[in-house]
Amino acid sequence: MKQLTNHIMMIRPANFGFNDQTALNNSFQSKDNDVDSHSLKELARQEFDQMVSILRSKGVNVMVIEDTENPVKPDAVFPNNWISFHENGTLITYPMFAPNRRIERREDIIEQLSKKFIVKNRYSFEFYEDEGKIYLEGTGSMIFDRPNGIVYACLSQRTDATLIDKFNVLMGTQSYVFTSVDRHEQDIYHTNVMMALGEDFVVICMESIPDGESRKHLLQLFERTEKEVILITYDQMESFAGNMLEVKGSGDNRYLVMSQTAFSSLTDEQKERLSNHTNLLPVPIENIEKYGGGSVRCMMAEVFLPVI
Repeated sequence: MKQLTNHIMMIRPANFGFNDQTALNNSFQSKDNDVDSHSLKELARQEFDQMVSILRSKGVNVMVIEDTENPVKPDAVFPNNWISFHENGTLITYPMFAPNRRIERREDIIEQLSKKFIVKNRYSFEFYEDEGKIYLEGTGSMIFDRPNGIVYACLSQRTDATLIDKFNVLMGTQSYVFTSVDRHEQDIYHTNVMMALGEDFVVICMESIPDGESRKHLLQLFERTEKEVILITYDQMESFAGNMLEVKGSGDNRYLVMSQTAFSSLTDEQKERLSNHTNLLPVPIENIEKYGGGSVRCMMAEVFLPVI
């Protein structure tokens, strides 16, 4: 199985804004009165459109789907949390912590995808929202090492170990779960803000993992799977340097997509080490990051399904 894809799905936001329901356990969100809600919606759309243009200019196939005006979905721009697409033709939808994020799951989006890609199996995990009140938020919760069949996940209110086990049974994967905390010792809400996995490297905030055995085991796994480890600090993680995604562009060129904020936080040495593996591709999404509490990785749902 391949680690990178040339196809991604993105949702153009209709009503982007601060989400009170997700702020309960997302310390990366900011709420202030610098900008009114109407202006923020427009700024988010401008940032989104610019990001799509940058990706397409590098030969990344971006499928843009318009968010619907109603019901209002402030986090619709982050689709990677509710759906994932896999190389064997599997499509999975996920249980979400915030009630107003559950309405992001749209059948019409799945129907649109099904016209361009082959969906052989579909699994729905969302009934766990009611049955067990447990959650697993897609590739926010889980970082996939696809060629090696490994799932990395830090446990939190939004990432349940029981559901990871069920995912493993379904997909034939193995998982390594651990605890990761912010500088205030609160669980980090999503694995993909503290860790990004490329084809042959990993960016990770090791200082967020309090348990020494967990850190040791992770380093052993990265060595065994031949990943160069690039450590980031708390400050860099808070600048979304863990929320990167490597994608394929034209001519099989590799691009590591990150926000301008994340790029600016990196040292020259980190940039050089990453550039030995891939092309760095910063995009400016300051308002989406600040008010949404998520960055570029959250905005891109990788599509590994076979093309029709």
